[in-house]
Amino acid sequence: MQRLRTRAQFQALLAHRPVARTAHFALHRLALPAERAPEAALFGPAPASWLGAMVPKRWARRAVTRNAIRRQVYALGGAQPWPRPAARLVRLHTAFAPAQFASASSPALRRAVRAELRELMKREPA
Repeated sequence: MQRLRTRAQFQALLAHRPVARTAHFALHRLALPAERAPEAALFGPAPASWLGAMVPKRWARRAVTRNAIRRQVYALGGAQPWPRPAARLVRLHTAFAPAQFASASSPALRRAVRAELRELMKREPA
C-alpha cells in the first residue's frame, strides 16, 4: 500500500464523489487509470493500492487528535484486504464531540475512530 503524497493526487480523488460515508468519515475512490489516461502520471503505471488520509483542522482542532486519527487510517488501511487496486482517500467530514471524550487522544476516541473506520471500509462497493 502506497501513500498519497502530492496535492495533485489528493485533488484527483476529491474531484469524485465519496463512494461510502459514515457519521464522521467519507471514502473517495479512484480506479487506477490505463497508462494513457491523465491520472496515470499521478499514480504510476504499475497497479498498486494507494491510500491517503485527510483530517482538517476545522474538524479536529488539536494536532494530537489529527495525528491519532491519521495513524488509525493508515494502520487499518494497510491491513485491509482491498478487493482491487485503486487510489483511496479517507476524509474526516465531521468533528468528534469533544465533550464525549476525556482527552484529545483518549483510548475511547481511538476505539470509536477504529470502529467507524472499519464500518467505512466495509461499506465500500465492490
